[in-house]
Amino acid sequence: MKYADKRPYADPETAASKLVELTATTDPVQNGRIHIEKINAPFMYQHGGSGPEFGAGIKMAVERGWLELHESGTYVRLIKKEAAN
Repeated sequence: MKYADKRPYADPETAASKLVELTATTDPVQNGRIHIEKINAPFMYQHGGSGPEFGAGIKMAVERGWLELHESGTYVRLIKKEAAN
């Protein structure tokens, strides 16, 4: 029997922390805005996260006050860099 590997970002807090780290290292376009795809693509394709993990991470980062997500969902703003550490 083959068991599934443990997902690195199954814990929403770990995913949120990684998203804040990615946001902190991304250059904003205007007014501190960072397009969501600039953190989504690296999270999923370079770091092995999934769509649901990304969603849970964004939700937790917003709840904790680390990121601000625009109501359209097209960009985020970094509020607190400390979460990236």
